[in-house]
Amino acid sequence: MATYESMHADPYANPSHFHNDPFLDRTEPTHPALLGYLFWVIGFTGAHRFYFGKPLTGALWFFTGGVFLIGWIIDFFFIPAMSEEAERRYRPRATDYSVAWVLLIFLGIFGVHRFYMGKIFTGVIYLLTGGLFGIGYIYDICTLNEQIDAG
Repeated sequence: MATYESMHADPYANPSHFHNDPFLDRTEPTHPALLGYLFWVIGFTGAHRFYFGKPLTGALWFFTGGVFLIGWIIDFFFIPAMSEEAERRYRPRATDYSVAWVLLIFLGIFGVHRFYMGKIFTGVIYLLTGGLFGIGYIYDICTLNEQIDAG
């Protein structure tokens, strides 16, 4: 039998009923530390920092070789914290962040990550122009997390 409290409960107390997207109920991490460590291997290029949503320091790592490899080595110990920060910052979406990042890093010049994200038109443009002559590829490295989060 329904009680007065259950019939007159605050509908905003549990906002989970406001969406019907099964992807938003996932419990898998959006930015697992394991993939961060895999990107760290090539991290002197800043790959792991871009992955965790830190494009400014990712660019710094890229242009300085991971700040002359010292910052790159120190980052090995900070990856779990960067992963947790990215988990709080980016919500789960239908497009898996990790899959999109792997596709971007290894096949981004061909626009494969754009096809995966459902951006067919720009995927074709990337395919025909080499990632918009590399400029679009660099743009996506700096903004991929935000593109997925907004999507």
